[in-house]
Amino acid sequence: MAISVHKNGGGIGARVEGLDVSKPLSADLIAELRTIWLENKVLIIPDQTLSVEDLARFTLYFGEFGEDPFFGSIDEHPNIAAIQRNADERTPIFAEIFHTDWSFLPIPPAGTCLYGITIPPHGGNTLFADQVAAYEALPAEMKSKVEGLTAIHSAELGYAPTGAYGDADQDSGRSMKIIPSERAREKYEHPLVRVHPETGAKALFSSAAYIQGFKELEKAESDALLMELYVHQTQEQFVYSHPWQKNMLIMWDNRSLLHAATGGYDGYDRLLYRTTIADTRF
Repeated sequence: MAISVHKNGGGIGARVEGLDVSKPLSADLIAELRTIWLENKVLIIPDQTLSVEDLARFTLYFGEFGEDPFFGSIDEHPNIAAIQRNADERTPIFAEIFHTDWSFLPIPPAGTCLYGITIPPHGGNTLFADQVAAYEALPAEMKSKVEGLTAIHSAELGYAPTGAYGDADQDSGRSMKIIPSERAREKYEHPLVRVHPETGAKALFSSAAYIQGFKELEKAESDALLMELYVHQTQEQFVYSHPWQKNMLIMWDNRSLLHAATGGYDGYDRLLYRTTIADTRF
């Protein structure tokens, strides 16, 4: 299967043409796709007509299924979640704050796949922020400050019963299956600057959504640094805004990027299927 690759430029995103993911892929092609993915951080594969089994098979080419601790699954597959918003829904847009998926787990996931099923005619772009570039652009003094810091990650603000997607949100009419839990209050520590286990690149592994503070700093200093980093790492120069199309499949590298959802499609249904790719090491 001959493929062509068109890079977005700016270090994020490569569009792959000539690929039919509904058919099994060879080991050589999977290895080629992995190389493109790691280099470009977001793999974009348009014009795919996929069953849930096809999406699951594609995901497993790149690793085992990762855990989705606070999402319900679709009826047809236990490892596929529906990222859904109905036309008449008035709840806040899900995941509008830049984050990396499930960073509060002991071993956060390597990647995420998202497949567009019902796509509005406008709005709903996914934003990606390059955290390798964000780290490299830090002033030398700031690099020295953050190199040895340990971040305390927790899902408490989002998925605890008292969180943004907690008990009150369950009664708001949200169509997406979110399952709040006391488990969200668990805390795990990860280096603020992580080394990518496959590429060796250093990146900021930081998110205002999930980091509660830094182990080595007092709360006031932690909060100030977290906000300073958030402003830095989400600057326009690091961000790619991805427009969706029906039947488009993308896969992104959680170890190199932050991402965020956007709105702008009120009055339209939107549905994407999501899978998570587990990592074997941090």
